[in-house]
Amino acid sequence: MNSFPNLPKSLGGPKSAAALLPLPGIGEVPEVDQPEIGPKLVGFESKDARSRPFNLLRAQLIKKLAETNGRLMGITSPAPNAGKSFVASNLAASMSQLSNKRTILIDLDLRRATIARIFGLEGPEGLTEYLLGDEIALPQIGRRIGDSSLVVYPTFPAPVNSAELMVGDRLHELVARARALDDDAIVIFDLPPVFANDDAMLVAEQLDGILLVVEQGVTTKKQLQSSIQLLHPTPILGTIFNRFTGGAGDPYGYGGKYDGYYSS
Repeated sequence: MNSFPNLPKSLGGPKSAAALLPLPGIGEVPEVDQPEIGPKLVGFESKDARSRPFNLLRAQLIKKLAETNGRLMGITSPAPNAGKSFVASNLAASMSQLSNKRTILIDLDLRRATIARIFGLEGPEGLTEYLLGDEIALPQIGRRIGDSSLVVYPTFPAPVNSAELMVGDRLHELVARARALDDDAIVIFDLPPVFANDDAMLVAEQLDGILLVVEQGVTTKKQLQSSIQLLHPTPILGTIFNRFTGGAGDPYGYGGKYDGYYSS
């Protein structure tokens, strides 16, 4: 079975993909201080009641991925303001607390990147510049968060033709290097909303599964069904129904009431 069906010919198919170095991880990227536990980042503290939904979610997702030997998952939502980057950040933080797992979080929401702000990361360069082909090496972009097993590859918002970058050789190589990581690694891609553009669909076909974040009472049944159809044939790992109250001025509507998360 071809494990790399979507690699461009310029990369030479599975053999050259397997020969690629893995994404830089712990010991290969700079370490930054772990952010303080707050309303937007609770996944690092297992004793915090707000982290419990993410701990439960990680167990379910690890089990689902293991059923197909999958390790690369994307997180998206039908439309903006659903809190997908909040879910991606806290799920990654929660997974990093497991001693038998290494976690990589990659922000591919190039136009409205949020991960860097959640983790308090600063530029000047991020994944956008790398995908544009600038002379930037991946170890310059990645950041290990404190002494955890989490490495974050941030993006800083920029007005770019993101769809063109999503089908470029650099993106395909990035995914291939993620696949080259050891079996104990889980890679989470924070994707743009499905209906924002076609970026999520272009990347999803290269991943092992997708988690959909839905804003309860706002996202319609038709939007959810259409999102699943557009992301096909990539498996849907589950759905997060989000019932928090968004904060004013936040591009994804993050708020302070997180006990409404559950997965199905």
